[in-house]
Amino acid sequence: MIKPIVRDVFFLGQKSESATRQDLSVGKDLMDTLTANRDRCVGMAANMIGVRKRIIIVAVGPATIVMYNPVIVKKDTPFETEEGCLSLTGVRKAIRYQNIEVEYLDGVWRPHRQKYTGWTAQIIQHEVDHLDGVII
Repeated sequence: MIKPIVRDVFFLGQKSESATRQDLSVGKDLMDTLTANRDRCVGMAANMIGVRKRIIIVAVGPATIVMYNPVIVKKDTPFETEEGCLSLTGVRKAIRYQNIEVEYLDGVWRPHRQKYTGWTAQIIQHEVDHLDGVII
C-alpha cells in the first residue's frame, strides 16, 4: 500500500525498534511507496511512512533491496556530500563513507553480510541514519 510521507521532525528524530517477522508487510508498503515516488527518491526508511521499525529499502539500478534490521559493521573512506530527503525540505551536508559493509535480514529472514560502495553505500547510510533518529 502506498503510504503518505512523514514530515514530522519529532517523529523522525526517534530511534526505531528492531523489526520482527510480523513486520514483513512494512517491506511491501515501502516497496509500493518507493515505486510511487521513484522519480524523486532512491531509498526509504520505515519511519518515513510512519512505522518506527528498523526496515529500509534501497534502489540499486532497476532492482530494490529491502533490509530488515540493517547494521553497518564496517566503513571507510569518509567524504562530505549534500543530500536531500522526501521527509525534509532542501539539502543538507552529511559525512558519508565510500565503502561500507552491512548485515541485515531479507524478506524470508535469512541473514546477509554485503559490501556496498559509492552511491548505493551513500543511500544505505542515509536510510540507516533515519532508523537511528538522525536528521541530516
